[in-house]
Formats: sequence, C-alpha cells, structure tokens
Amino acid sequence: MARVRLKRKRYVIPEKYVLVILTVLCVGFMVLTYTTDIVSSLLSGIAGYTIIPFQNGLTEIGSGINGRMEDLKEVKTVLSENEALKSKVAELEQKNNELTADRYELSGLRELFQLNMEYPDYEKIGARVTGKDPGNWYSVFVVDKGTSDGVGVDMNVIAGAGLVGIVTKVGPNWAQVRSIIDDSSNVSGMVLSTADNLMVMGNLQSMQKGDIDFSQLSDSDGNVAVGDKVVTSDISDRYLPGISIGYISSIKTDPNNLTKSGKITPLVDFEHLDVVLIITRTKETADETDN
Repeated sequence: MARVRLKRKRYVIPEKYVLVILTVLCVGFMVLTYTTDIVSSLLSGIAGYTIIPFQNGLTEIGSGINGRMEDLKEVKTVLSENEALKSKVAELEQKNNELTADRYELSGLRELFQLNMEYPDYEKIGARVTGKDPGNWYSVFVVDKGTSDGVGVDMNVIAGAGLVGIVTKVGPNWAQVRSIIDDSSNVSGMVLSTADNLMVMGNLQSMQKGDIDFSQLSDSDGNVAVGDKVVTSDISDRYLPGISIGYISSIKTDPNNLTKSGKITPLVDFEHLDVVLIITRTKETADETDN
C-alpha cells in the first residue's frame, strides 16, 4: 500500500508587514518612554543588575590601584628618607671617629710635652709610628723620621711617661725601634731610692700580665721594696742615665742568696703607641761631651 506524503505549507509574513510591525513597536516604545517610566524603570533595573555592578567593580579596582600607587609612593619616600638618615649617621660616625682620634692624639701630645719638660737637657724630635711587628705589643716598630731628620742608631726613644726603647736601624726617612719589652732587650737600670743596680730584661710573655723582668739586683741591705721606681743607670753603655722605666711590682731572692729578681711594671703603654720622642744624641756622644 502506497504512502501518501502530505507537504506542509510554509507561511511567510510579507516584508511590508514586518516593517509595519517594527514601526508600530518603535512608536509604542517612544510613546511609553515619554508618557510613562516603565521603559526607564526596566532599563534601570537591567542596568542595576549589569552595568552598575560592573562600574562598581571598576571603581573598586581603580581605588585599589590608586591605593597601591600611594603606598608605593610612601614606601619610596620612606626608603629615600632611610638612605638619607643612613648617610647622616655615617657622616656623624665619621666625625665622631675623627674627634676621638684628635682627642687621643691631643692627649698623646700633652704627655709628650710633659715628658719633654722632664728631660730639658736632651734635644728631641717627635716621630709618628707608621708600622709594627705582628701582635698586640709594640716590641719592634717603625717611625717616620730618619737620617735626614738627624736620627741615628742607638738613639733613645721615650713616650708616655718614660723609656720606650732604642733605635736599631735607620733610613733617610724612617727608623726602626726595639722597645724594652722585646725578648732581646736588656737595659742597665737602677733603683732610684737606693741607687742599687739591676738588669731590666724584655719579656713579651710577662707583658701579658703587664710586667717585664728584672734580675741581678744586689740588695744586700734589703732596702728595695715593691713600688720603688727604676730608671736607666749611669753605667749603661747605650742608654742615657735617669730615664724612667717603671716601678717594681714583685721581688724575690734568688737561689744564690746574693741577688734578687722580680717584675717591673713599665710606665709606657706598649699596647698603644702613636707618637714618640727621639733623643737626638747617643750615650756615646753624651759621654764624650761630658768628658
């Protein structure tokens, strides 16, 4: 049995009717817009759900960005001020260090002036320490005066309140000084109160406790005591007489029961030496002059 296919008839609205309908709708919307607030309310509602939240989001984003920019400006300002403060602190620290150094140097110069007044018979020249052997102590060091300044070997060096050492080497504009605390140093000394002779010997190990050694003290009467002052003796072959060395800090009788030995606390701070005085005459020339 054959099937019969029925064709559906498509209904097409003429274009002129479509145009008329759209025109009527537009006119209707226009009338509604001017006569009522239905359309504006509808559009406002749509805007309230779409455009306004979007605008609020943009406003919040803009406010956030603006806040971040302000924060960055503040951070940049703080960093700039911090750098300026660091520079100021560094400048003040430098000035403070310079003032401290000047005060230390002034104190040293005052000591040298007083020391110079204690030995008016000796001509002297000031010198600045420019180098030293490794270690804490100024056992061997170099100064900035030499032969061109009249400095020679075996000239005595003083600082602080007494004897520092003796010139051992010299160049045109420098000199090497071996101090009395050096292990190889030996100085003929004398107890000022009794005129008893002794030998002052450098000892860096003893200097760890602030002392140097002495020996060969012939104190038969037992008059030498702790606290007595020791100076260079007249019988020294290289050191000028009467230069202060230090004070006896301990004393003991040697096993031979004939001599005594002990410790001397030197008058010079051998851990901090900056400027010294060099006596521009040697013991040999002094003896020749005296004779």
